[in-house]
Amino acid sequence: MISPELLRRYPFFGFLTPEQQRTVAMIAEEVTVPAGEALFHSGEPASHFYLLTEGSIDLNYDVNDSLKTGKKARYYVGTVNPGEPLAISALIEPYVLTTTAVAANTSRLIAIDAAALRELVETDSELAYPLLRQVAHAAMERLQATRIELLAATGTPNGAPALDLA
Repeated sequence: MISPELLRRYPFFGFLTPEQQRTVAMIAEEVTVPAGEALFHSGEPASHFYLLTEGSIDLNYDVNDSLKTGKKARYYVGTVNPGEPLAISALIEPYVLTTTAVAANTSRLIAIDAAALRELVETDSELAYPLLRQVAHAAMERLQATRIELLAATGTPNGAPALDLA
């Protein structure tokens, strides 16, 4: 359990009523991840929904390179900064993580039990709509950031097609 005051500090949770803050705080804890350590790996069940409070977390996309080397390749797709959520897959079916999160430096997070949070979403529509709207907004921001990383990695000039699909 964490203090409801901790949730109050972050705009992501700004929609919560005092009662909802207490309810969410009851299913949350603070965790610290040392620099270089993975918080979670792609393909794992999303057991927690996180909000980063200090530090930074790099998100990586793991790909099986079975055609060339037979090994896994890891591609950087973005960074999560304080005040931003991660492991949003905890609220999106099939509740499986799609990236690997590695602490770029020692990082502190609020970890909210995913199953309990999903239960709250199912039973409290006053909490569900604004929470899921925040998650959708975060997903769209992350998608846009990933697109920018992809364009930067390909080095494709303006106006040129990225791939010749003919």
